[in-house]
Amino acid sequence: MLDKTDKDILRILQQNAKLTTKELAASVNLSSTPVFERQKRLENEGYIRKYVAVADPEKLGLGILVFCNVRLNQHTRTNGNDFVEAINAMEEVVECYNTSGEYDFMLKVYAKDMKDYQDFIIGKLGAIDCIGALHSIFVMGEAKNAHSVPVV
Repeated sequence: MLDKTDKDILRILQQNAKLTTKELAASVNLSSTPVFERQKRLENEGYIRKYVAVADPEKLGLGILVFCNVRLNQHTRTNGNDFVEAINAMEEVVECYNTSGEYDFMLKVYAKDMKDYQDFIIGKLGAIDCIGALHSIFVMGEAKNAHSVPVV
């Protein structure tokens, strides 16, 4: 069970994972040793999965963000596994969710431009035999992207 200090540590690290133990300790009004021990416990218990740097897609030349909904042509374990395996090998796909409703999966895809996305659809997604239908939603602007999860 997480106490208030554990939750504060998680909130703070989600905003800036580069903080030193000393800086983190000052933020939660504790000394460095107990904060270090708490952080290691949070890591060991799986509350903290990993530490990452969030890159700016536009600076990397990725001007288009697309949510691509995918429907499989048949719901079988083999098709689902084949699809997930193929998607995991595609660098353009940064997130993939198995969803309910009209489509089976939702992909978050970055591309340089429309031509690059078209090449991705035809060359990569089109090579996956078990896909029955696609629906692309192009992001026109980003209103919120917190890169964190609520700590309640």
